[in-house]
Amino acid sequence: MAKKEKEVLIYGGKPLLREDNVLYYGDFNENFITRFTILETKDLPDLTVASKVCVELLEKNGDDIKSARLVKKAEREGLYAALDIGVYWLEDILEMEREFLNKQNA
Repeated sequence: MAKKEKEVLIYGGKPLLREDNVLYYGDFNENFITRFTILETKDLPDLTVASKVCVELLEKNGDDIKSARLVKKAEREGLYAALDIGVYWLEDILEMEREFLNKQNA
């Protein structure tokens, strides 16, 4: 039986991958990625939602995410607030990296 491929969700033009209570946001070909860890959930009548989320901006060291270096960390109430700060951090550091590389190549 063939292994079923996971469908990739795109958020803000970048992949958002989920593994249990951990979500990874960003392009794995870039040097930085954002990790969201759901710490607490709340049950609503029809579904369960994240109520407390740990946000981490990571600098990758090769392809292995386990060896990534922590750059920034915060906790937010709810997934929306966590995505808001995590996406901002990631876009900000990627823009700084592009500017630095452009200056180096000039």
